[in-house]
Amino acid sequence: MSLKILHNVNVIQPDDLVLPATLWIRNGIIEKLENGLSSLPEGEYELINGQGHLLIPGMIDVHIHGANGLDMMDGSVASIQEVSRACAETGCTSFLVTSVSSTIEELLAMIRSVKRVIGREVGAKIAGLHLEGPYLNKKRKGMQNERFLRHPNLTEMKEIFNEADGLIKMVTIAPELPGGMELISFLKENGVIIAVAHSDATYEEAKQAFEAGASHVTHCFNGMRPIHHRDPGLVVAAFEEEHVSLQAIVDGIHLHPAIVRMMHRLKGPDGMVLITDALQAMGLGDGNYVFGGHHVTVSKGVARLEDGTLASSTVTMNEALRLTVETGISLKDAVQMASTTPARILNLDTLGRISTGFDADLVLLNKQFQVQWTMIKGHII
Repeated sequence: MSLKILHNVNVIQPDDLVLPATLWIRNGIIEKLENGLSSLPEGEYELINGQGHLLIPGMIDVHIHGANGLDMMDGSVASIQEVSRACAETGCTSFLVTSVSSTIEELLAMIRSVKRVIGREVGAKIAGLHLEGPYLNKKRKGMQNERFLRHPNLTEMKEIFNEADGLIKMVTIAPELPGGMELISFLKENGVIIAVAHSDATYEEAKQAFEAGASHVTHCFNGMRPIHHRDPGLVVAAFEEEHVSLQAIVDGIHLHPAIVRMMHRLKGPDGMVLITDALQAMGLGDGNYVFGGHHVTVSKGVARLEDGTLASSTVTMNEALRLTVETGISLKDAVQMASTTPARILNLDTLGRISTGFDADLVLLNKQFQVQWTMIKGHII
């Protein structure tokens, strides 16, 4: 049925009020948005009652590795489809398949699996690839496996690009490494979002990278030189650059709530993106896993390597949204950081808003931010 009328939902207004609304959705596109339900059309349509719950634009995760026991780096179609399913179940309608540092053979295998899945996803849609490494600094490796970290190699990167067929949307690098600036030039020429993390860049080196084309910081504050009053480093450089946006893992572990509020105060909701950075423990919880070539233990929802290093997260996008609001950030701004801002950064022009002409990628949440259903292109998943 081409026309669906979604009524009895609450939608966030520009002034941060949450008011009742009705959406007319035709062929997967929002055709009309109105207050209440004034009248019904003649002819066939499907009437969907939102039960008074909150309706938000589908969330977009630009940084996720796995879910439900499966790691997308295993090179299998099944793992990517499972993450697609898990994303949809937790309110995410689009995501970037995110790698970890590996051999080039493992990375190319993962890319080939993505190409087999894209357009056939069982849940959330693949918006492209995010390569987190392997051109990262060993000093700030975090959970990245040191065996696979190496200096930027344009020949290798061109091979990866040739295999990816235009799917690479974001690459995280350490720009201070030999060859880092040349890699930034190459990525900029290819229209890729250049992100910085797992980096020991000084303030001056970070400024140079941002001036050359880097515009994003992966999991800000984590995996990078810390702020010091005589050595401000990468984070302060990013705060000063208006065009640089920041990822935030809001799980109550990676960032103190005061840091989340500071990031929001300095960058605003249009310069900050909520991510999960989830490993395969997302959806399963505590236990032992292998991720990035490491043994990882998840205890009370916190993933750590054997030496205690944090190893990604287990948070979901709907949980990240709830926790962001609990820090004191407005619901409107939190939704913008989960939906609208990542859509803008990725140039997904028809996503991230509840507005006429936009895709009906929507999420219905109860007061506890639990997902009631997820809709992608007008179809409830």
